[in-house]
Amino acid sequence: MTHKLTVPISDDAIRALHVGDQVEISGVIFTARDAAHKYMVEQFIKTDGNPAESEIALYDLLKEKLDGGVIYHCGPVVAKEGGRWSFVAAGPTTSIREEVYQDLVIEHFNLKAVIGKGGMGPRTLAACQKFAAVYLHAVGGAGTLIAERVVEVEDVHKLKEFGVPEAFWQIRVEGFPAVVTMDSHGASIHADVAAQSEAKLRELAPA
Repeated sequence: MTHKLTVPISDDAIRALHVGDQVEISGVIFTARDAAHKYMVEQFIKTDGNPAESEIALYDLLKEKLDGGVIYHCGPVVAKEGGRWSFVAAGPTTSIREEVYQDLVIEHFNLKAVIGKGGMGPRTLAACQKFAAVYLHAVGGAGTLIAERVVEVEDVHKLKEFGVPEAFWQIRVEGFPAVVTMDSHGASIHADVAAQSEAKLRELAPA
């Protein structure tokens, strides 16, 4: 069974998901990588929601759009023709780099889903449990296929400051496919694999 999720996503829809479930997401989502996450924490969260005047417009937009929303760890390949942007490739990037920021972003913006690859750590998993969120694993190496699910690039934010890979790309997707690998009930495929690997290592090389 594939769960079809439309942004904004409700807490009930998230709590209904479990590790291993397949999902398809439709609606407006945002790409965000290292620079974007650091920016959100430093400019918005550490200021208790009182950013500098020059950042208020973007803060208000993100507070609205990320409430029940989705962040995708992605540095897209883009093209611009006739004044309009399009995604050429949109494969996921490694998520663990955002572990120091992700729980704070989930809480502050009421984020419901994070898409990426490779999984995340205990801080993010705890935030998923507490605030009803999930981590979704996108298919690595399928950037062109995923880009086909981007039906519109609505806007781009901080392009000049961060560059193409690190900017906030505001995109509308239809049927974006992913798999739940960290759920809101405390289950994590990534944690299980790590524990199994550690146990095997102890077995092979006992102290």
